[in-house]
Amino acid sequence: MSTIIAGHFQLQDEVDSARRALVDAGFASERISGFYLSQPGQHDMTPIGGDHLHSPGAKESPEGVVQGASAGAAVGAVAGAATAPITGPLGAVVGGLVGAHVGSLFSFSKMKDAGEKEEGGRAPVENRPAGMLVAVAFDDAGREQEVVALLRRLGAHHIERAQGNIVDGDWADFDPSSVPDIIR
Repeated sequence: MSTIIAGHFQLQDEVDSARRALVDAGFASERISGFYLSQPGQHDMTPIGGDHLHSPGAKESPEGVVQGASAGAAVGAVAGAATAPITGPLGAVVGGLVGAHVGSLFSFSKMKDAGEKEEGGRAPVENRPAGMLVAVAFDDAGREQEVVALLRRLGAHHIERAQGNIVDGDWADFDPSSVPDIIR
């Protein structure tokens, strides 16, 4: 594994300039990667797309659906049974079904609000912003400050440090949902 320094740019021309400047500074072009990074949550890392199979804010929803449907079905069946002289035996069945549906809506109360910390969860992390990213891998730890200064001079923002491998211009082990180590 090598040290990787990456910086975000707004324009493709800035990415091209950064790649040229890094090559001119003596970095091998096959150890420089430039690519577009999608918005958080849109990295297509699962079979259904996105970054997670389940929404982190809705992890308790299935439990809420079961609880609400059970309670609603019981209440609906009792209400339907009370109307049996008018509605017949179908009243209890329809009441139970309507009660189960209405009760299942209780699951919405189990969802967390936007920005609300999950119980037992960790604090929100700073995500990588979407945009163009230029990364360079190197093995000489003494060159880190040189790379950071060069990227800053070229207009990079959100500069980060990572460990990994860039092979033939591809950051092979890049994980867009990992927590970035931001260099301030």
